[in-house]
Amino acid sequence: MTGPAISFDDPTTVLPILDGIRPVTRAGVLRDVLAGVTLASMNIPQVLGYTRIAATPIVTGLYTVLLPLVVFALLGSSRHLVVAADSATAAIFAGALSSMATPASEKYLALVGMVALLTAAFLLLARIFKLGFLADFLSRTVLVGFLAGVGGQVGVAMLGDMLGLAVQAHRTLDQAWEVVRGLPQTQLPTLALSATVASAILFGHRFAPRLPVALVAVLGTIAASAAYDFAGHGIAVIGPVPGGLPAIGIPAVSWSEALAVLPVAASCFVMIVAQSAATARIFAVRHRERLDENADILGLAAANAAAAVSGTFVVNGSPTQTAMAESAGARSQIAQLAFAGVVALVLLFCTGPLQYLPRSVLAAIVFTIAVGMIDVAALRAIWRESPGEFRLAVLTAAAVVAIGVEQGILLAIGLSLLRHVRHSYRPHTAVLAQDALGRWEPIPAVLGIQTEPGLIVYRFGADLFYANIDRFADQVRELVAHAPTPVRWFVVDAGPMTDLDYSAACSMRDLIADLQARRIELLFARVPPELQADLARHGILAALGPGKVFLTLHEALAVAQGRPAQAMAAAAPATP
Repeated sequence: MTGPAISFDDPTTVLPILDGIRPVTRAGVLRDVLAGVTLASMNIPQVLGYTRIAATPIVTGLYTVLLPLVVFALLGSSRHLVVAADSATAAIFAGALSSMATPASEKYLALVGMVALLTAAFLLLARIFKLGFLADFLSRTVLVGFLAGVGGQVGVAMLGDMLGLAVQAHRTLDQAWEVVRGLPQTQLPTLALSATVASAILFGHRFAPRLPVALVAVLGTIAASAAYDFAGHGIAVIGPVPGGLPAIGIPAVSWSEALAVLPVAASCFVMIVAQSAATARIFAVRHRERLDENADILGLAAANAAAAVSGTFVVNGSPTQTAMAESAGARSQIAQLAFAGVVALVLLFCTGPLQYLPRSVLAAIVFTIAVGMIDVAALRAIWRESPGEFRLAVLTAAAVVAIGVEQGILLAIGLSLLRHVRHSYRPHTAVLAQDALGRWEPIPAVLGIQTEPGLIVYRFGADLFYANIDRFADQVRELVAHAPTPVRWFVVDAGPMTDLDYSAACSMRDLIADLQARRIELLFARVPPELQADLARHGILAALGPGKVFLTLHEALAVAQGRPAQAMAAAAPATP
């Protein structure tokens, strides 16, 4: 039963920074706290694993899910996005900083902190200039493909630990090749343990989704590992984890060092905006929730600033960990606050038992989440409804796997924009005609058709701009040239048009002159005010002559057919 809601309606108590938390109910709080505890059981080992990529001390992984997690939960708008350590950003800065300082050294950690601080500055600038609209360029098709690609990437990355193989590569295809080559060296006890855990979790998700199977697996294998010395039997474990809360301070680097890591921070910024926006959007769509991308950017800026001053590395909106939170039952940032509370307790009192957690169990848990990130049902739906968009989704997934998350998502954005431009360049065109019942119907604009003898009503389904104006003008000329009877009136149904640019206006004036030379009158119908303003500014109205632009199609047809507009409006069927 849902408990009574905790009211935030009083203006004195409303905190707009809590968009990822409100509205709150007692039942929702209990659900999310339990989800946060479950998420901690799955995610703490994973963030420890990210430190291997980041080349930082293992405890810094826990620091990423302490202050940064709390800050984003308070300032972000997404109810689902988990902001924490991420493999993509870790790989970006580790590859650049390892040549500037010894990994895991004091100087290296200072540089890592400065990268996080500069990344926060870039994100703050993005918030000031309201660049959250960049997320609007990620279509649902791209989001499904992106998440599937990340799932494939993460799944491949976990295979090494699940099989007991040492995989050194960072790129997904290289990791897969190393796994294939190392199959003869598979450690059977490790494989048996990871397969058992993965099967149990997948089975639990299918038949008992409310049971915290992953939590039981973590606690059970830690206990068994400590009791039966898994490490002594060849099953790798995480190892010792130092405890204690992080020290607070500004990274100590020189101005020259800060300038040297500026490009690294810029790369992390691009990765964070792209990946976090994609992840937050896909989960908001899945749960039919609204999202304020600019608020999320502010939350990400504050989270990275918190990471910088608390001795850890760049944090990002993680698709893997967000999927973990959803699978654990989280429906608001209260789960992330509970997660951070568990991490604080672990840092203070419980780092000792973590050393016995088998790496294969961690990998199996993450692998099951990766499998869940591949939305097969959505891919099937896209394939049925739009094979072209399905190919875009598959290409996005393949790009993420083959060339990386950052390059893959940027390529996906580019392909989405290219697809949109292609639709504007080659829009649907039609000639309007009346069927046997007198109803207006759009017919594909093929050569040899006309609305009625001497008249063509033509619809072009996009704004006119420099790239498509020649297609528009050429098709108008071809329709006129191949009409069954000589054309006297050519009516452009401008309903889909709102704008034309300078290049389009120049070509339009040439077309008008050409048609007038053939004694063909060009009329514009259903002209919206913004398009009429453009027609006037570019001299199109003057070139057409008076009485050639109309608000309705009926008025234009009345002129073309030589009837009073009022009679035509009364007699004609509704405009499509």
